Amino acid sequence: MKKWLTLLMTTLLFCLMTATVFAATSPEKINKQRAEIDTLSTQALQRLYDKVPSAQNVIKNCYAYATLSNTGIKLGLFGDAHGRGLAINNATGEKVYMRMKEMGIGLGLGVKEYDLIFVIGTEKAWNSFISGDIKFASSAEASASDGQAGGAVEGASIAANGVWVYQITKKGLALDASIKGTKIYADKKLNQR
Repeated sequence: MKKWLTLLMTTLLFCLMTATVFAATSPEKINKQRAEIDTLSTQALQRLYDKVPSAQNVIKNCYAYATLSNTGIKLGLFGDAHGRGLAINNATGEKVYMRMKEMGIGLGLGVKEYDLIFVIGTEKAWNSFISGDIKFASSAEASASDGQAGGAVEGASIAANGVWVYQITKKGLALDASIKGTKIYADKKLNQR
């Protein structure tokens, strides 16, 4: 009887685990998550355009851009932020769903929701961004040169070589986007075709 019960429990557990795995990666769930991120991306861009109208022309004419909607939590000495978003290559039309993870140490308390909108100026910067190989700079300027045509990306901070970032909080445009120690990478599950 014990063996029979153990076998039954093992079989049920196996079935439950298998069903959970298949449910987590079902096409319907993936499509729903993509649609949610598409909506978040559109909302992030609209908030940016409301705060910095010139950004609409910057986004339209850049090589590529990415939006990430994030939540940051700071409790005592430790902080964590995570987010999801979408990178779009204006030159090729490619869409890549992205994830963000940030860990930090520093005194603080609270929760912050914010959007990061990245302006990507070159193919090399695009490839580094979507592969997760980009290293973000620690310094930032309120108006950064685009390094190409001598134009400025008003309201954006320099994030890395060929990449600028706008940070929009509920209070408005942040003049110094804090993205040190941040890992941004392609979401393998959502990019499956």
